[in-house]
Amino acid sequence: MISNFTLRTVMSISLLMVLFMSAFAQNNNLAGRVSTRSGEAVQGATVRVLGTQLAISTNEAGEYAFNGVPLGNRMVTVEVVGFETAQQSIVIAAGSNTLNIQLQESSSNLEEVVVIGYGSQRRDQLTGSITAIGSKDFQSGVITTPEQLIQGKAAGVQITSAGGRPGSGSTVRIRAGASLNASNDPLYVIDGVPFSPTTINGSASPMSLINPNDIESFTVLKDANATAIYGSRASNGVVLITTKKGTTGAPRINFSTVNSLSTIDKYYEVMSADSLRSYVNTYGTAAQIARLGTENTDWQREIYRTAFTTDNNVSIAGAYKGLPYRASVGYLNQQGVLKRDVMDRTSASLSVTPKFFNNSLKVELNLKGSLQNSMFANDGAIGSAIVFDPTQPVYQENACGNYFEYMQGDLPHPLAPRNPLAMINLKDDDAKVARSFGNVQIDYTMPFISGLRANLNLGYDISRGQGGVFVPDFAAMENRTQGLQTRFMNDYTNLVGEFYLNYNKTFSAINGHLDATAGYGYYDYQTATNNYPSLRADGTVLTEPVFPRDIQQNRLISYFGRATYTANEKYIISGTLRADGSSRYSPENRWGVFPSAGVTWRVNRESFLEDVTTLSKLNLRLSYGVTGQQDGIANYSYLPNYYLSVNEAQYQFGEEFYRTYSPIAYDRDLRWESTATYNAGVDFGILGDRIDGSIDVYRKNTRDLLSTIPIPIGTNFSNRLLTNVGNMENTGVEFNLNAIPVRRENFSWNVNFNFTYNTNKVTNLTAVADPNYFVEVGGITGGTGQNVQAHVVGYSPFTYRLQQQIYGADGRPLEGVYADINGDGVGNESDRRLFGSPLPRYLLGFSTGIDYKNWTFSTVLRSNLGQHIYDNISSNLAIRNNVLSPIGIINNAPSSLTNTNFINNSALSNFYLHDGSFLRMDNISVGYNFMNALGEGKNIRVSGNVQNVFVLSGYKGIDPEIQGGIDNNLYPRPRTFVLGVNLDL
Repeated sequence: MISNFTLRTVMSISLLMVLFMSAFAQNNNLAGRVSTRSGEAVQGATVRVLGTQLAISTNEAGEYAFNGVPLGNRMVTVEVVGFETAQQSIVIAAGSNTLNIQLQESSSNLEEVVVIGYGSQRRDQLTGSITAIGSKDFQSGVITTPEQLIQGKAAGVQITSAGGRPGSGSTVRIRAGASLNASNDPLYVIDGVPFSPTTINGSASPMSLINPNDIESFTVLKDANATAIYGSRASNGVVLITTKKGTTGAPRINFSTVNSLSTIDKYYEVMSADSLRSYVNTYGTAAQIARLGTENTDWQREIYRTAFTTDNNVSIAGAYKGLPYRASVGYLNQQGVLKRDVMDRTSASLSVTPKFFNNSLKVELNLKGSLQNSMFANDGAIGSAIVFDPTQPVYQENACGNYFEYMQGDLPHPLAPRNPLAMINLKDDDAKVARSFGNVQIDYTMPFISGLRANLNLGYDISRGQGGVFVPDFAAMENRTQGLQTRFMNDYTNLVGEFYLNYNKTFSAINGHLDATAGYGYYDYQTATNNYPSLRADGTVLTEPVFPRDIQQNRLISYFGRATYTANEKYIISGTLRADGSSRYSPENRWGVFPSAGVTWRVNRESFLEDVTTLSKLNLRLSYGVTGQQDGIANYSYLPNYYLSVNEAQYQFGEEFYRTYSPIAYDRDLRWESTATYNAGVDFGILGDRIDGSIDVYRKNTRDLLSTIPIPIGTNFSNRLLTNVGNMENTGVEFNLNAIPVRRENFSWNVNFNFTYNTNKVTNLTAVADPNYFVEVGGITGGTGQNVQAHVVGYSPFTYRLQQQIYGADGRPLEGVYADINGDGVGNESDRRLFGSPLPRYLLGFSTGIDYKNWTFSTVLRSNLGQHIYDNISSNLAIRNNVLSPIGIINNAPSSLTNTNFINNSALSNFYLHDGSFLRMDNISVGYNFMNALGEGKNIRVSGNVQNVFVLSGYKGIDPEIQGGIDNNLYPRPRTFVLGVNLDL
């Protein structure tokens, strides 16, 4: 038997041995310092001992320390924003161990760091749905507006160019938009300055005043967790644009020139002169046959041309006595394929980014400006070239400038189409636009509170558009007014003031990290319109303006905050809150509050996955947030207003007639549209991110939609009222995949594929439930006041509302015969039903690039699936009464007329509705780099590119990619052949 003394002795010795061994183990320490190559401390770097659960962040001195590190050979990694990940091995011996690590600044920060609202964040620590696109992934070729750089590059982002006009912009929709009557455009923020969304008179697009060559990267914020920091302007997403900045080291000069030729790839299919003569001889009267000419004029080829474009840019970037800078100048001259259409742009930019007081004070100065001159060709000639009689000559001696015109006596026929070439050559539509924007951003790290910094951002965006139109008195298009002179000049001012505090602190004791921001914003928008009289060509006044100058202004005041907390480098939670007060709403509804929250779980950091070496990243994200809408709403819609009648409601006093003012219906309770978004996402990386991607599922519910509803007769107002009565639901799935199938020393191949599924429907349109109510939209030509689309509860916005065509035994449509939907025995307009939507159900993007030694090859393809197009050109012109016009002239028509031989307009038939799905190859390019051709480090790159290579679609029109879904008078997108040279010196 063991005595109590012996038992106590054994237990005491055992306890001492355990304590001794524990103390010995705790002496296996590892400590050190993380710094830059220049010796500066790196705070907040994550130091991790691989194969263990040991991870910690460095303090403000860059120091770290571990206790109880297992003995033996260990691998230590260091990660931090802005630097390359470092990895170093060390043999852990008993006692104290020291490992100091120096970090190399990242050469591709975009791969690791994502710009977000009021700051930046590591890509793998995001809680919201964000896509970042760097310059190496941009579209190539002739790019005149910034958004064209990322077309087809981001899931959930649809970019549709307005056509082939020089400087023409694009319609950008992020997750299909969230509004019916207000704006669906995203908010653009350039270097921290919200870009004014106002259309600038005199410019084909306000975005064309930005030189794409100055852009470094795009960040697209899609869900509410990412966008809510921008509050009332963020329901349709946010696009953050970062421009190129200066770098340290010796100056680098870059010169690039891109020159191209653009040609029409496809013309509208219309009847030839011989076909038209045959048709008129078959169906026309003797008098109509006698009006035919003997020419064979192809009017489309008369108005189009091969267009030349040159885009030249030179920049110098470097550092002068430690002061980083970049300066650039660009010149673009772009001809349109429509004759006399041309735009030239001269742009300049300057960026200076000095740092003072051991980098505690950082200043960023960005200045940009552009001058744009445009001659806008008369695009009405596009439609006229389709309809004008090809049996007539281009020229004929007359009083209309010797262009053939249909005459009625000695004057041009007032109802006849005009000579397409005369429409172009006899109309001067000139404009000049100047725009300057920029900001100064001062960032100061407080010395008295570790991790606290203050940021002041002062920005501006000012522009002036001016120009006018001149048509001579002999031109048939303005014969009744004896010519025309107009003039315009508008000024736009956007001022921005923002201040925020940021607290960024690592708590080593609990292995946590807090990044918190709180700030204030002031935004002032003003538009001044100068109204000038309209004149005849000789200067005689036609109309006087009611108000010589009109000033519109609105202001926005904001308070915003965001906090992100990271625990154990695995669990991330973030929240934002923004309060906006807008002068566009009454004092009772002026303020809106927009919150969001999100969480991320970095699953691959858990112990149960630490041995899965093939999995380099696995993040699960979940977020919710609310954003608002104010753009696209008039400045004073909540106030009582009056409009001045034009011709109606005039009262006579003596021999004078006076126009009267009538009240406009208004809603003082007008308030914000608001969109609540739920988002769940997965980010994954395999084989060291050789394969990486993301999947997002979202649902957006928009309420208080601004909608125009009828109001009772007798209220003394107009019978329509803009108010908040609608709701809309939007759901979708996004998938993005990047892969590097091959990566060798002299050969690499990268692939990107993105897929979007989106569906939306209107869930309410009226203040009182009415299942039969709908809002007609989608006006067309060819029929007074006809609409072919509608907003209907339970259906997608802009759903087509048409009659169902009946076909004969031969498969041809029967004119005027439609399905009897309501069963009243007659197929008429009351039997209209709902068909497809102009909004694509699926978006696909594919891009790939191959690098082989000094050669590069790349291509980009896009596809829209599930959209429909209404062919308004055929519905308006492909009828016999157009060709054999009752006014006594002969017109041309689309060749599809021979398939139907309709006599009268059947514009509401779904015969004209077509599947608009397509596959388009945006570009294909090849390039060669002459390395060190002009000396060490001085390279030449030569590239060739073809844009708009092909389009595959079942739609027979010239282009199936039409925003809004109604095909009528689209400026053709040309095929462009590009040669570029880049000198990097």
